[in-house]
This record gives sequence, structure tokens and C-alpha cells, in this order.
Amino acid sequence: MSETTIKVPSQVREMAEKTVDQAEKAVATFLDAAAKSVEMVPAPAKEVSKKTLSITEQNLKAAFEHTRRLIHASDIQEFMRLQTEFLTSQFSLAQDHMKELGSEMLSSTKSAAQDVSN
Repeated sequence: MSETTIKVPSQVREMAEKTVDQAEKAVATFLDAAAKSVEMVPAPAKEVSKKTLSITEQNLKAAFEHTRRLIHASDIQEFMRLQTEFLTSQFSLAQDHMKELGSEMLSSTKSAAQDVSN
């Protein structure tokens, strides 16, 4: 199988990097605002909201880092390897995140039920 080199001009890579940096800053600003909003959510939904926001932030950071790696891929094989590794990792993390959210929701539901019964 022949190796296909990706010939991307350095100016295009630099522009892509700057675009990713700008997008990441915009997302960080949004996440900061979302974190402030979550603080106003009444308990017990507050903890679930915090966990959801934390998971979202982790996923976005991973996506930005992955994008940076893809920008610097030197050939199609490296690009595909990076993509496969990322998808495998994200699938595994998604399973972990679903367990965490399920646990947090169960805990919040129990807490809310206790508050109602008291």
C-alpha cells in the first residue's frame, strides 16, 4: 500500500491552528458562563448539572487537542490512526461518563426524595 503524503502549506496549517485556538477561547467563555448559570440551579439538580458541564468540558478539550493533532498529520495513515484512536478513546469515555451521570442522577433522586419526605 503506498503512503500518501498530505502536502498542506504551512500557512494553511497556521491558519487552522489559529482558528482552533479562537474556537477554543470562545468555547471557554461559553463554559465559564454556563458554570455561573449552573450555580443558580437548585439542589439536587445542581450536582447533575455540574457533572454534565464537567463532562462536556472534558469532551471539548479532547476534541480540540485531537483537531490539533489532525492538523499536523503528515500522511493519510497517520490521520486515520489518530482518528481511530480518538474514536476508540471517546467511546470508552462515553461509557464511563454515562455511568457517572447515572450514578449522580440516582444520588440526586434519592436526595430529592429524602427532602420531600422530611
